[in-house]
Amino acid sequence: MSVVAQDSQGWVLDACSLIDQGYSRCIRYKDDQKSHVKCRFKSQCFHILKSHYGAAADGGSTDVLQKADKPSKKRKRKHCELNQGEVDSQAFHEKIRSVILEGTKSLVDSAQSVGYLNGPTDTVKEPLPSQECSLAALCEMAKDLPLVDTEEQGEFAQLLVAEDGCASSHVDLFSRVTESRADWATVVTLMGEEYVIPPHTAFLLSDFTTIKPLVHYGMRFDLVVMDPPWENKSVKRSRRYNSLPSTQLKQLPLPLLASPNCLVVTWVTNRPSHLRFVRDELYPHWGVEVVAEWFWVKVTTSGGFVFPLDSQHKKPYEVLVLGRYRTTADNSSSSKTLELPVEDQRLIVSVPSALHSQKPSLSEVLKPYVRAEAKCLELFARSLQPGWTSWGNEVLKFQHTSYFTFTPTDDQADVPKDDEATDLCRDKPTVTPALSSPGESSPPCHCPNTVE
Repeated sequence: MSVVAQDSQGWVLDACSLIDQGYSRCIRYKDDQKSHVKCRFKSQCFHILKSHYGAAADGGSTDVLQKADKPSKKRKRKHCELNQGEVDSQAFHEKIRSVILEGTKSLVDSAQSVGYLNGPTDTVKEPLPSQECSLAALCEMAKDLPLVDTEEQGEFAQLLVAEDGCASSHVDLFSRVTESRADWATVVTLMGEEYVIPPHTAFLLSDFTTIKPLVHYGMRFDLVVMDPPWENKSVKRSRRYNSLPSTQLKQLPLPLLASPNCLVVTWVTNRPSHLRFVRDELYPHWGVEVVAEWFWVKVTTSGGFVFPLDSQHKKPYEVLVLGRYRTTADNSSSSKTLELPVEDQRLIVSVPSALHSQKPSLSEVLKPYVRAEAKCLELFARSLQPGWTSWGNEVLKFQHTSYFTFTPTDDQADVPKDDEATDLCRDKPTVTPALSSPGESSPPCHCPNTVE
């Protein structure tokens, strides 16, 4: 169960279980053989056993949370004066501190009462996946190639995996939205690497400068979630990914992607300047009305904060800013009254991934605030979600098979049926993007530009 506990303060999520929901039924093609497998994300990525208090993993969460009741003694600084950013950060923290502390205690207690966050259940230490992601570099290379003018041809989408499970032999990953229509996950080979593609998903692998195909895709979304690569000193030092100046985010064509009253959710780092930018500049620029601020609280497998609550450096929480896209026509419409109000200051408590920049899926907690058949989009995505459309220059990063385990299964009730149409596709689906043959165009897509 991915939502482990819920109360008026928020939710406790099992982030690994959220990922696994889309992969219980999977077809894998390897060495020209097709097999039915159960696919699971590697659970060791979520074994955060020890907080940075230095407490033992089995010390329980109560003691760790109680330490946060009393603000920790601050070290004497060499320079007595705080800069303006630090002053703003401290003021914001003091404003929300009791919300984080009391809400986390309540939710962790609820989770522990049903046997979750009671410490590690698996003591076997396994190494984390170490797949080097080169997708962003490939996006850069693709810019220099004479790719097909999709705007001229009017072809903005293509099928990677059809409803019968057959994979296309040639797709252009960089200038067309790529779709999977299958009812189950499929392992395909892209650019010489194996990736797990969830059911009923669509994605565009491109950077900020080539987002046009997503606009021309012709779909308006009811939910847009984005995790921008915010600028900060840590990112510059580590060089983990290229950051993006805040002002450039205004160039994202959100009004061309959002349906009326679309729920827009933005992950924000703990820099007050980024939070102010989203609330006071970015959302107003798009016509998005701020409706709530939520907090993602990161805890260990024993329920303790991963960082001291009052740390001056890293906090155990991140902010999400939620808003509604309003057009001029919407302001006077009655559609507002049909929306479920979004409560302010809700908490999402979960064990974070040890993999950098992997956020928990928000699909379960946001369900009540969008319509039942909502079309969902993730911007700056590093993974795919069943039923969602995703965009980013590392959109397949956490879909690489190195992050998954595969278990053969013979249970035909749990896997897709081998009907006649599926048997027609016996060859291993090795997909070669247009990057490797720039002069060759992709076959026309005769399917409507929608994801069921």
